[in-house]
Amino acid sequence: MSEARHYIAIDLGAESGRVVLATLAGGRMTLREAYRFANGPFQYNGALHWDFELLMANIGQGLRAALALEREIASIGVDTWGVDYGLLDRKGRLIEPPYHYRDGRTQGMMQAAFEVLPRERIHELTGIQFLPFNTLYQLIACRRERPELLARAARLLFMPNLIMQRLTGRACLEATIASTSQMLDMRTGEWSDELLEAFGLPRAILPELVAPGTCAGTLTGEWCGAMGCGPIPVVAVGTHDTASAVAGVPATEGSRWAYLSSGTWSLMGIETAAPVINDETCAWSFTNEGGVCGTVRLLKNIMGLWVLQECRRHWAGQGMKFEYSDLVELATEAEPFAAVLDVDDESFLAPGEMPRKITAWLERTGQRPIEQPGAVARLVLEGLALKYGEVMRRLERLGGGPIDVLHVVGGGIRNTLLNQLTADATGKMVVAGPIEATVAGNVLVQALAAGQIDSLAAGRRIIAESFGVERHEPRNHAAWTAYRERAEKLMGSVSHA
Repeated sequence: MSEARHYIAIDLGAESGRVVLATLAGGRMTLREAYRFANGPFQYNGALHWDFELLMANIGQGLRAALALEREIASIGVDTWGVDYGLLDRKGRLIEPPYHYRDGRTQGMMQAAFEVLPRERIHELTGIQFLPFNTLYQLIACRRERPELLARAARLLFMPNLIMQRLTGRACLEATIASTSQMLDMRTGEWSDELLEAFGLPRAILPELVAPGTCAGTLTGEWCGAMGCGPIPVVAVGTHDTASAVAGVPATEGSRWAYLSSGTWSLMGIETAAPVINDETCAWSFTNEGGVCGTVRLLKNIMGLWVLQECRRHWAGQGMKFEYSDLVELATEAEPFAAVLDVDDESFLAPGEMPRKITAWLERTGQRPIEQPGAVARLVLEGLALKYGEVMRRLERLGGGPIDVLHVVGGGIRNTLLNQLTADATGKMVVAGPIEATVAGNVLVQALAAGQIDSLAAGRRIIAESFGVERHEPRNHAAWTAYRERAEKLMGSVSHA
């Protein structure tokens, strides 16, 4: 692997997007961020949507910036968040901007779905965690409220596949992003006809699936002309950003490890060879999603740093502007274990007035309000760590044995207090890094497709050699055990209230 090759990774998250130029040479990977831009929802016809045209304009700017750094590009890969989709008409045009997963139209749709097909049967078919914004419930809402959209649709494409279609002129659905929909039979890897028929959803609009590493096409002549470049291949990487992030975990072969992709969402799980679908995964709301190289990601979606992000946004509107580092410092100084917070409560899902929602939850559970920003930040971070500890214990049960190390990747690793609290709450060594695991995993699959590396394990060794990590040993075992017992007692009383 001595010959240098250059790749472009387009990585889009719920708050921002970036275009990164990656170089692989001599067993090392280097990354240069060419362009970064803000991302977020906008109001359209009274609902929350993604501004797809603005996204594409920013991607174009990013591609120009990356090509200004390097002209010889082996391929381009795209990854984004899951579940959201766009509908294309028979001429390949987007019918309307894609809905944002936090739009309120899916409220009550899970309960409506269970009246048609029992919860247990949906999980048995799909192995997916029940979340109100899963594609299945978005489409059920669409069929009920705006059936004319489905009637006009010739194709459904998820967000990364929409971008790839715009870049190449060709439509395909990559398997890892499709697996977030709760419409795949995870045992067969195909769309569940039973589920689609039960809810009257059109099978014809769903293209056949392609595996990570498949070439999805090349840049169209229009793009090549605008960029001043040749026809660069576009590779279907692990187009779900968590699939790319897990591919980018610098894990050692033979070790028993779990991963935590830490950001706006926290996604915590293990890598398995086959889906794990049983009564426990259903009761505990675990999910089986597609990974790269034939793997399955058995994981739990956790609310993540969203709650703190929304608090910060609210405080800024009140004239209290904090950097995240400021909040970490204040939280470090705040009283530990002042209260218990269930960060996954559905009241925290929608944007807006997050401190008020936290106060309401505390009062509803018989706890005193906490209002100072540092104390609120501490409460949220301890709530996250508490959830990580619970999920770790359940992963060990589902995976059939003890886990030695937790690899934490993504932007959340900047929060060193949370990293230490996570080690304390799980009782595991936490290895934090790389922050760029999603981009690294995106590039790894491109390099596999190009034949520059020959296995997922080889790619992970390159990532381990290329990026630094920080280790956090668990401590405060007795204090965290007492806090967990207190939390379990409180949550038990709430659930039986």
